[in-house]
This record gives sequence, C-alpha cells and structure tokens, in this order.
Amino acid sequence: MKLRLFVSCWGNEVDIAGAIELAHHWQADGIEGPPPDAGQGEALRKSGLLWIAEVPTGGGYVPKPHLKPTRHLDDLRRLIEASLPFAPVLVNALAGSDAWAFRDKVQFFSQAMEMGKALNVHLAFETHRSRPTFNPWVTRDLLLELPEMRVTCDFSHWCAVCERLVMDEEPELLDLLAERVAHVHARVGYDQGPQVPDPRAPEHADALVAHVRWWRRLALGKSALTMTAEFGPDGYLQRAPFSQRPVADLRQINGWMTGHLRNVMTGVNSSYD
Repeated sequence: MKLRLFVSCWGNEVDIAGAIELAHHWQADGIEGPPPDAGQGEALRKSGLLWIAEVPTGGGYVPKPHLKPTRHLDDLRRLIEASLPFAPVLVNALAGSDAWAFRDKVQFFSQAMEMGKALNVHLAFETHRSRPTFNPWVTRDLLLELPEMRVTCDFSHWCAVCERLVMDEEPELLDLLAERVAHVHARVGYDQGPQVPDPRAPEHADALVAHVRWWRRLALGKSALTMTAEFGPDGYLQRAPFSQRPVADLRQINGWMTGHLRNVMTGVNSSYD
C-alpha cells in the first residue's frame, strides 16, 4: 500500500509556509490546510508537495447555530472555488450541522456532492463533532442513504461522543467505512475526550493501539491511503490549571505520530490485527 502522509496547518499552528517546512523535516508527502493566499499558494506550488484543502462551512470550525443548509452550501462553494487554483488532491469538508433533521442532512450532502462533481474535485466529509457525522450510527445511516458519499475518518470524535473506544463494538460499520474512506485524521481519542494528552504515554497505550487497529482495517486491501497526524490546540491540548502550561508539545506529538504511522501502517495488506 502507498501511504501518503500530510502535515496539518491547524494542528501545528502554522501557516502554509510553516507546514511546508515541517513536511520536509518529517519527510511527509503533503500538507493540509485552508485555501492559501496567492503568495503562499506560489510557495506551495514550488514545494512540490501535495495539498489537501480543509474547508469548514457555517461560519467556522464550529458552525454558527440555526444556519440553513443553503448558507452551508454557499460557504462550501466559495471555499472550493478558492481552492481550485492550487489543485487540491482532496477537499476535506467540515460541513453541515448536527442540529438538522435527518432528511435535511441527506438533502444537504446530496447537493454538496453534486457541487463537488460540477467543480471537479474529490470531496470528502469529515466525521466531526457539531456536524451531521458526529455520531457513528447517524453516519452509517447517511452512508447507506447516499452510496456515493465519501468521508474523512476521525474516530477520535466518536470516542468522545460515545465515551468509549466505540469502533471495537462496530465491525460492520468499520467495514462500511473502509469502503467509503477518502482520508484519515490520525488523532487518538479516549472515553472522556477527542485527544489523549500524549499518545506516547503508557497510560494511553490501549487507546493508541485501538486507533491503529481501526486505521489498519481502513487500509486493508487498498493500493493507497492518505493520513494526517492531527493532534491540535484550541482546547484539544490539555493545559495545567492557572498556569495554562501545555502538558505536551504539539509539534513533537505530530512529528512522532507521523513517524509512527509510517511504521505501523506498513504491511496492512497482508494482515489485520
């Protein structure tokens, strides 16, 4: 299997230029982030790296409440069009709202996929809290209703939502996701949050091993897979009370996870633990 590893702008708190530098340092294949401006887009082109566009609808990474699907679709079109000059290999969309009725979610994703086809982009929808895909079983129902829907799998969110390492209980859903996965965000969640304080710590070994097991299932039988180590800031990274000192260094964690993925994702076509 050809594994392509990406560096997250958000997770490492860097712009496009900073992500390019980290990608070269970590021997990654590309970067993932928002549409660049013209200057950073030129730097991206010169770098020779692949690029995954990350686009949130609804006014930001957490959608503003009560916005209609039409507003989310307008945001999606605007951000995809802003991405087109820089040739993304994938558009990863944090799209829609968890508050909508199921029929509205189905209609929204159907229209979004038609938009992706019309704009000739490879479009995937991230499994993310605050979005229609916040929950494993709602996501399953959406995938069954929409056979062409593709997802970016971030199981860390579902561990927090469900308060357990939930995919160990859902082998059939994991099989379905393996058919529909377009990209993977490699962050390790646990029963009380979407990000363990440090995946290298022995107290989080069970969660790390479980996520690797799920990622390997997604990769089984594939000729290629893209993955981004995506430990991040913004409340994900725990901080000490009062001092607000971070409990770990994000770039160290993401660099370590990038190397760990390179090690543990080899040989997945011959075995599945």
